[in-house]
Amino acid sequence: MIHSIPLKKLVPSPRNVRKSSDVLADLQLRADIAARGLLQNLVVRKGKRGKFEVEAGGRRLAALQALAEEGTLPDTHEVTCLVIEGEESEVREASLAENFQRLAMNPADEAQAFASIIEAGATTEDVARRFGLTVRFVEGRLRLASLAPCVFEALAEGTITLDMAKAYGAISDVERQAHVYAELQDAWYQITPDTIRRMVLDATVRGSDPRAVLVGRDAYLAAGGRIERELFDDDASESWIDVALLEDLAHKAMDEAAEKTALEFGLAWVRPTLGNYVSHDLVEGLGRLPCEPAPMTEQEAQELGELEADYDRVAAVLEDEDSDEDEVAKAEQELVVIDRAMRALNDRPPVLADELKSEAGAFLVLSRNGEPTLVPQFYTETEVIADEGVIEAIEESGAAKPKGSSLSQRLLDELAMQRRDILAIHLANDPALALDFMVFTLADVDGHDWRAKKASTLVGSVASGPVTGFEAKDAPASAALAEFAGSLDESWRAGECDVKRFARFRALSDEARSAWLGHVVSRTLVASLACEGERSVPLHEALGSLLEIETAHWWRPTAANYFDRVAKARTLEALDGAGGPELVSRYAASKKAELASAAERIFSGNFIGEPEVKERAHAWVPPIMRFAGSEEAELADHGGDEAANVEATDEIAEQAA
Repeated sequence: MIHSIPLKKLVPSPRNVRKSSDVLADLQLRADIAARGLLQNLVVRKGKRGKFEVEAGGRRLAALQALAEEGTLPDTHEVTCLVIEGEESEVREASLAENFQRLAMNPADEAQAFASIIEAGATTEDVARRFGLTVRFVEGRLRLASLAPCVFEALAEGTITLDMAKAYGAISDVERQAHVYAELQDAWYQITPDTIRRMVLDATVRGSDPRAVLVGRDAYLAAGGRIERELFDDDASESWIDVALLEDLAHKAMDEAAEKTALEFGLAWVRPTLGNYVSHDLVEGLGRLPCEPAPMTEQEAQELGELEADYDRVAAVLEDEDSDEDEVAKAEQELVVIDRAMRALNDRPPVLADELKSEAGAFLVLSRNGEPTLVPQFYTETEVIADEGVIEAIEESGAAKPKGSSLSQRLLDELAMQRRDILAIHLANDPALALDFMVFTLADVDGHDWRAKKASTLVGSVASGPVTGFEAKDAPASAALAEFAGSLDESWRAGECDVKRFARFRALSDEARSAWLGHVVSRTLVASLACEGERSVPLHEALGSLLEIETAHWWRPTAANYFDRVAKARTLEALDGAGGPELVSRYAASKKAELASAAERIFSGNFIGEPEVKERAHAWVPPIMRFAGSEEAELADHGGDEAANVEATDEIAEQAA
């Protein structure tokens, strides 16, 4: 019978068959009940002391109780319930039936429902809030509702997966979606979401595409591929129409190349990708194996020494104030060639130790010229499964339990996840310990044995700069960083294992641990400039503003680090910003080397001049070196043309990038 029962009299039943749940789904249910009330009654059975045990609807009960705790509902709130009676086995069967017979809603139905609510006047934010979803999730379902009718029907019928439907939605052109869908109906090869996405985005593929070069024209035509060719097209510019077929052939070619490469290098596995780089999702869950660059041969070492001597000889031309502009220009070009040759010798691919090859793997990418290329970085699987899928539980003494107490791999995994959550909730409520653990994990990575089991997924590796081997000589900030790192208390590293090292780390003073926090975070910063493009990192500008950084206190432009490496006009513009036309006219006729040397003296403040000019010169740095919000960013270039300044900034940014 149906009864209205006060919320405070309802308790969860120990017989409810659902033992696990999903936090996100529970939050969504709570939001839904808060917006519309309880749409489905609870199934209860009379308990002791006037209480009613909820046999079916435990998640709804928890949501109602949570709403009562936060004050959204009163404890006396009446809940509609179906009261049942019978044997315990019948009660458990009713609980199982309600949970087991439930069918998840089709994404297409969700999309139509959300679209109808929006059409009725609600906003995307309203829908997200009412159903306890993210705005992004709702927007994603709304995009599904706008798919081509044939694609949407296929999703509703289950002919295609949700990921495939999302791939069709990569563009808003429904005609293109329908065309690709029709083209794939008779395909005899495997269709993946990536294939669909490429097809809807690229109607055809040129003959010069890496995939086309890999497969080859003859193999593509032999497989039934079609080619369209205009009057002036050649093999490189012709259009290959059957993109999905090409993708399938390319995948097979890469699979074969991967097998051969694994045998050639003696690796446990090689995974191919049609991309020209290894994306993050491919390496997720894998551990990097340590490997060192191949040692130089005697010939290579001799060649590097000769290049270094040539570099010093040519650099002397730039440093010589008597060198004319033609000599300087020629020297700059020679330095570029020498630097490239030195990098080629220094940037040698890493070599993996023979004893690691049996468990090592790598990735095979498709280069831009259509050749399968092995990426010289090696990985290992992080999880090692025991033989026959059974692992022996270990006693505290270290001895294995008897065979009778062996547990299945699945059970061990489930228990491990539940134990992790128990640890996580306690750690989440102890921020001091959590901070120590985070800092220790990031600091300990320097000496961490790659074979040891990792305690967490925290990563904070040292960021490498865009220029290999570059060191800022005589730079105050670099020297200060080195001094800071040298002052850190590293006594904790003496621990034999991570458990002992962590205990030693926690025993450090608050000041010592705080220093380590600053160190491990600061060394993760990437290289950036205050300009548009690849070097732009807006968050760095925000950090600089919060810290009120004045770059001029830490970096001064010199001939070596700036003036010798920019156009003469840029140096004159800097002089104009410091001293105006009078200072510019004094050095306008100077050779570039002389001008660079003079500019270094002026902007270091080591020259005779008016106090105002010296102050501006000592505070001047290139716009791309400033941090937003600092005092130096507010200095206006005295007498300069704004358009010229913007142009100068762009040019320097291009050189720096």
